[in-house]
Amino acid sequence: MAVSFAVNSEAGLKKLDEYLLTRSYITGYQASKDDLAVYSSFSAAPSSKYINVARWFNHIDALVRLSGITEAGQGVKVESSAVAQASTPDVADAKAPAADDDDDDDVDLFGEETEEEKAAAEARAAAVKASGKKKESGKSSVLLDVKPWDDETDMAKLEEAVRSVKMDGLLWGASKLVPVGYGIKKLQIMMTIVDDLVSVDTLIEDHLCAEPVNEYVQSCDIVAFNKI
Repeated sequence: MAVSFAVNSEAGLKKLDEYLLTRSYITGYQASKDDLAVYSSFSAAPSSKYINVARWFNHIDALVRLSGITEAGQGVKVESSAVAQASTPDVADAKAPAADDDDDDDVDLFGEETEEEKAAAEARAAAVKASGKKKESGKSSVLLDVKPWDDETDMAKLEEAVRSVKMDGLLWGASKLVPVGYGIKKLQIMMTIVDDLVSVDTLIEDHLCAEPVNEYVQSCDIVAFNKI
């Protein structure tokens, strides 16, 4: 039976927050169209007071912008997604004037193209080509195991310390606590990286296992590494 959520109400958000307490995704172990269906029903980003919903929303938002989601999923019911659909015309309307402006700037209807105009056109073409090459840089989705020193380590502060690491091309995603034994839990956390900008080995050695993060982190291992 498909799970059902109504995210545009306090009760619905509370239900979703409790549901995501022990889950990284709506169904299964990777992002799917079930996550996309629930994500699309939000009219705005959820409040940070719903910690698990906010964590999940930011992760899915990053995946949508970086790579898209194609996994089929198991089926989910969302009571309202009208708000997300209503925003589409506004985007189209907002883009239309910009297109008109570009046409006015770039096209000379009454005279021949001068040498200066030719040079400007070549410069614009080179800029567009360079921009296209930058966008082709590969990305990867990485799952990390982050282990604390002992069962007395504050796991909330450990996760806060991990997420405090900021780098160009690094985007933290969903996370969850996984029991290890003897009352100890480890943090499993997803991240999306731009391959040309972020070295996972450098991230672990110079940031996650170095001061000040190593006050909480004993070790960090790569569990999964997938090209996007």
